[in-house]
Amino acid sequence: MKITRIFSDINGDSHFEDIEIPLINQGEIGFLSDDISVKKLQLRKVSAEYNYDFHCAPQKQYIVLLDGGVEIETSLGEIRQFQTGEILLVEDISGKGHKTKNLEKKERTSIFIHL
Repeated sequence: MKITRIFSDINGDSHFEDIEIPLINQGEIGFLSDDISVKKLQLRKVSAEYNYDFHCAPQKQYIVLLDGGVEIETSLGEIRQFQTGEILLVEDISGKGHKTKNLEKKERTSIFIHL
């Protein structure tokens, strides 16, 4: 399963990295990853006008986009768009951070899974 990781390098610049989480065939129940230990789960809804300037993640976390996409810009100016159903691994808890804004002018909900 493809996940996009956002992380900071030694200079504090944020980057994207595409990683693959291996899934193992478990027969009738489908394909499963190995267990991933987590601390908390948090639900979030943002306004239609959401446009958050440069910030660092408050903790390492997965973000699952439930309804609505986002555009994320790294500190080096690389921009990617992510759609409903995609999963991000956000690890830039220090450094210059990243920008985030809604792709559409509508409320957006997501799940934060703290690591």
